Amino acid sequence: MTMEPAYNTLFICTGNSARSILAEGILNGLGGERFRAFSAGSRPKGKVHPLALATLERLHLPIAGYRSKCWDEFGAPGAPVFDFIFTVCGNAAGESCPLWPGKPVSAHWGVPDPAAVEGSEERQRKAFYDTALTLRRRIELFLSLPLKNLDALSLQRKLHDIGCQ
Repeated sequence: MTMEPAYNTLFICTGNSARSILAEGILNGLGGERFRAFSAGSRPKGKVHPLALATLERLHLPIAGYRSKCWDEFGAPGAPVFDFIFTVCGNAAGESCPLWPGKPVSAHWGVPDPAAVEGSEERQRKAFYDTALTLRRRIELFLSLPLKNLDALSLQRKLHDIGCQ
């Protein structure tokens, strides 16, 4: 039995410290060997928000190895060629993204920024958890798609629809 190559997926958010990190962790956790998830930002903060890691841990997902990085890293020689690219914040969706080799299918799956929530630590933790649950549901729907059986236009529409949920 031959293993099919994994689908490379990139989640983009401006700061690459919270939402895109959560999405990367969730897809790597749920996608098994079928998917390899990465994340990046147009203007990375340089560090991962501690509550993003705490939330991944709460979801029983690995928390090691995450870092805030610029999307330029994925335009360098030897970088993965992406099959899918998702923006998870409004700012990144509105920016001029690099031209990605391989013509990846892209969609906007915007979610509120949990790092922008002010108030008690409990309120902030809830914001991160709620964001993670939204991303998890979208990723579960994504994973349920019969990717091999969809033409590019149908796939694009389905990914768009998932982001509207």
